Amino acid sequence: MRIRFLPCFALAFIASQVVTGALDAAETPPVVYVDQGAKWTALTRADYYVQNQGSQMIPLAWLLALKQPSGASFTEDHLARYGYLPNPDGTAGLPVGFPASGPQGNEVVGMTCSACHTREITVSGQPYRIDGGPAIVDFQSFLKDLDVAVGDVANNPTAFAAFAQAVLGPRTSDPVAFAELNEDLAIWYQRYHTLIVGALPTPAWGPSRLDAVGMIFDRLTGLDLGPAPAYLLPDNIKKADAPVRYPFLWNAPIQDMTQWPGFADNGNDLLGLARNLGEVYGVFGTFHPVKDRLKLLGYNYIGNNSANFDGLSKAENLIKLIGPPRWPWGIDTALAARGQDVFNRSTDAGGCVECHGITKGKFRGLFITTWGTPIQDVKTDQREVDNIQASAVDPGALDGASIYGLTPPLAKGSSAFNVLSVSVLGAIIQHTFSFSAPQRLEAVEGAANAPATALPPGLEDLQGAFRKPGTTTTSTGLPSAAKAEAPVAAYEARVLEGIWAAAPYLHNGSVPTLADLLKRVAERPKSFKIGPAYDLSSVGLAVEQTKFDYTLESTDCSEIKSGNSRCGHEYGTNLPAEDKKALLEYLKSL
Repeated sequence: MRIRFLPCFALAFIASQVVTGALDAAETPPVVYVDQGAKWTALTRADYYVQNQGSQMIPLAWLLALKQPSGASFTEDHLARYGYLPNPDGTAGLPVGFPASGPQGNEVVGMTCSACHTREITVSGQPYRIDGGPAIVDFQSFLKDLDVAVGDVANNPTAFAAFAQAVLGPRTSDPVAFAELNEDLAIWYQRYHTLIVGALPTPAWGPSRLDAVGMIFDRLTGLDLGPAPAYLLPDNIKKADAPVRYPFLWNAPIQDMTQWPGFADNGNDLLGLARNLGEVYGVFGTFHPVKDRLKLLGYNYIGNNSANFDGLSKAENLIKLIGPPRWPWGIDTALAARGQDVFNRSTDAGGCVECHGITKGKFRGLFITTWGTPIQDVKTDQREVDNIQASAVDPGALDGASIYGLTPPLAKGSSAFNVLSVSVLGAIIQHTFSFSAPQRLEAVEGAANAPATALPPGLEDLQGAFRKPGTTTTSTGLPSAAKAEAPVAAYEARVLEGIWAAAPYLHNGSVPTLADLLKRVAERPKSFKIGPAYDLSSVGLAVEQTKFDYTLESTDCSEIKSGNSRCGHEYGTNLPAEDKKALLEYLKSL
């Protein structure tokens, strides 16, 4: 798809937006940045908020020229209506996680990890910022409203004329420039609208949740691998109806496995790159591979790939500096000490340490320490694992592709999971060796006929970058002794540092507070509002919320595949009330 990033005459709107932002800021107390360790400074925070990773969502000129149905600018409130957070250093007033990159006047807006992993909670009207925390944002409404805004321009000649005037300025009278903008917008909207119609589910994910893996599958297999100029394979797009809560990022680089279903090895920079590259494909990275027998692996994975490999490395290094947030309010130390004793009991006695304590993870290299990440079936909602295991797509441009036998050659009916694996690993391998000496590259090319596990030297860890979802492990990451005949819905159990800042709970965000998680399923709330208002006592979402007009309706264990089931993880539910209170106090201190 050809998109010219045209001069941004719409930047004339910026000054008025900055004034609006100043007025908005005056209405609420200044944000308190929660203590997240000495390594997390104002400078590292500012870099984290805008670090470009290669996402290319929409030209900045276009975004600034779009309108809401009311006629107001689409970016009028800096996207705060969706929960995105103000960034004083953002281009054109864009919020945290929406960097604009490219030559001045031709910038492209993308998304970066901070858009989904920066949290703000409020207590008595005071906002507290938690970097790396699970965002309380309504991503589905943002996606849908952007589709409506661009659709109005694409389908309404009058609206397009006003849009063209804002984008092109004096060049609006140039028939060639006008026609090119019209064509570029039409292709962009065709692709985007196809994704939105095919992928977004009803009921909606709601704030604080999204089906991240489903959207990555849909973006990659539905929008990237078809024939030019639109590259569409619309039949590959399935409803992304297995919403999960955004995970927190502190400690993420040192987990020995990651992703909620635990399908990715983790713990060093190479595996972190694989994790983050898949994220870029899901948030509007450009990726159009083609067969090329002269290229390593027989396909060109990086010739038309917008991933910013240097930026991904910088982002990972920033995430390493984010410490778990320290509880900003008072803690009853005596009660917390008692709660620590409860935490350290066996699981059968209501304790947590066997699954959530710090244990040594897999060896990832000298001077690297990782933490064990158990992947266990604790009878929680099965939909995410089921969807991943059931996905079957047409690989399009990647038909026949394989990576050193780690996956069977892609063909119609291959899993979207395997298509993602090939797309990520192929790009990393080609990027790694793109500047290699000829003799080294020749040696690597010869490895294509080597055994299935013979990845190029230095890249052997990538063998575990994508594992079969639903495989249980022990706390050391080794396969469990549990019988494997029946499929399971296994998800990761993370170390609980900073867990107080991660509500709602369970992988699918179906339980509003830690206090509710210590209740039996039948006693947990069947519905609750989602928003930033925080409950210090119950440790999680407050009952009353005003930010969003949204109530999550959960299901019980009779609908454990609904995507919204509050079933499972019934640990600590039999503890006496005083032990539960003590445990909650201890969890605040982590």
